[in-house]
Amino acid sequence: MNPVRQTGNIFTTPYSASNGEQTAVLLSAGSFRLEQIASFGAASPEGFWYEQDRPEWVLLARGQATLGFEAAEPMHLKPGDYILIPAHVRHRVEATSGDTVWLALHFTPS
Repeated sequence: MNPVRQTGNIFTTPYSASNGEQTAVLLSAGSFRLEQIASFGAASPEGFWYEQDRPEWVLLARGQATLGFEAAEPMHLKPGDYILIPAHVRHRVEATSGDTVWLALHFTPS
């Protein structure tokens, strides 16, 4: 009997670079959601802030990015860098390179 497997490659995206930023849910369960985000030079709109109800762990897999925070200095990310953004921390994407790929894990803490 062959086990059923969901497979893929985080660097293979079905998106067009002209689409700005695209998100695909890779895995989801009641307490978490794992997303692949492909950013093609995208940034948050002027004055826009994310303020999420759950923590978000983000890994920059490819490219370059800068995250801005309302109450902290910007963070410049390179491939392999990760950050845990607590719930309700206002943040935004300041800049991304044209080949940026992220993994984002949204979860409910125990």
